[in-house]
Amino acid sequence: MAKELMWKGKSEADVKQIDMKEFMKLIPSRSRRSLQRGLTDQQKALMQYLEAGANNMKTHARNMVITPLMLGKTIRVYNGKDFVPVTCTLEMLGHCLGEFSHTRKAVTHSSAGIGATRSSKSVSAR
Repeated sequence: MAKELMWKGKSEADVKQIDMKEFMKLIPSRSRRSLQRGLTDQQKALMQYLEAGANNMKTHARNMVITPLMLGKTIRVYNGKDFVPVTCTLEMLGHCLGEFSHTRKAVTHSSAGIGATRSSKSVSAR
């Protein structure tokens, strides 16, 4: 039998029911202070779409804190090139959307270019 996933001693159904003030007591201080300062216009627009039931929204708001309203929804977060789909789960609460949409890729090296080595120096570029 699978173990039920809990966040700070609360199940997913319980977390969806708590209000914002109680949620802010449970998250780390940096996220809490960010929410206490208020949301930007871009973040307010995202929250309005999510409250209306929208799913698979595109956003540039990488600094938006994941709240219980976002649980189970897919938000496409801009990483500087593409919109990366981020499905919000229970473990992500209190983190920012940008933490799950990486802006840098791992370096993958291929073969050396023309002129990069002694043996390829005499090869023509045509």
